[in-house]
Amino acid sequence: MKIEKLPSGSYRVRKMYKGKTYSVTFEYKPTQKEALQALSDEMEIAEEKINAMTFEDACKGYIELKCNVLSPSTVFEYTNNINRYSEHFKNLRVSDMTEIDVQKEINALAETRAPKTVQNYYGFITAVLGVYRPKLKLNITLPIVPEKEAYIPSDEEVRLLLKEITDTDYEVPIILGCFGMRRSEICGAEPKDIIENRLYINRVMVISNGNKLVKKDVAKTKESTRFVTIPWELVERIEEQGFVCNCYPGTITKHMHLVQKNLGINKFGLHSLRHYFATKMSEMYVPEADILKMGGWRTDYVMKKIYRHSRMTQNNQQAASDKLRDALYQ
Repeated sequence: MKIEKLPSGSYRVRKMYKGKTYSVTFEYKPTQKEALQALSDEMEIAEEKINAMTFEDACKGYIELKCNVLSPSTVFEYTNNINRYSEHFKNLRVSDMTEIDVQKEINALAETRAPKTVQNYYGFITAVLGVYRPKLKLNITLPIVPEKEAYIPSDEEVRLLLKEITDTDYEVPIILGCFGMRRSEICGAEPKDIIENRLYINRVMVISNGNKLVKKDVAKTKESTRFVTIPWELVERIEEQGFVCNCYPGTITKHMHLVQKNLGINKFGLHSLRHYFATKMSEMYVPEADILKMGGWRTDYVMKKIYRHSRMTQNNQQAASDKLRDALYQ
């Protein structure tokens, strides 16, 4: 317990207990007995507040507590998550919640939500309870997320797409996607970020509360801050039009799907072009470390799970299969 005099002339008593700091203020210097009693009363009030707190209140408290360090998009996601939980679960008192309550909620969510979505909702639950019920141990069974092979557009599909969107507002964003840029990076980029034919990635555009677009002067990760070398023709196009991307993020994918439907090719979005970028770099035998740097990946985990594809294209695989067949049946 510490008693200190404030510049105002008042006295503040503070004490750390079980990782939390409790504080009370006096107009005069209190005795040890008075200070201890006041702290005891303050701790009791704080405990009553926690005991009466519902899970919904805890969610809102967590978001408020972390809002200055979380990205706007994460705050937006967490805020929306609250409405996805059942009314029964949201109204449970945090102090009474058990592992069974959490498992039942996960079971209910899994009936109508994709496994990956359920895992995200559970991640938020554990984050909230980690603050307000740190001693609650959870051993929850989550739905298994099926392994999905990332779709890689073919050279022909990409060429057809690029030909169709030439001289439209979507041309620059889609070409930048082919050079490994994320959608948030493309939408956040500005002409002033171009030095010769190198685009400096140092900001992103994300969606915050109220579906508002917000530009953050920071990349997604430390590794995402990088230079991306782009064609001189693209530099000239950006200088001519005076912007990199003036489209709402979601409309880029919608337009791509519309064009793909008209062309009769597979549907894929901007993120699939990052798959395409990584694959083409691999086919050109660019070292993996360089691919990671060019794409702004933090570790090779993503490369291993999603982007590390065979250097053999589908046509090459067919050619190899035909050669084997010929060898077997000669």
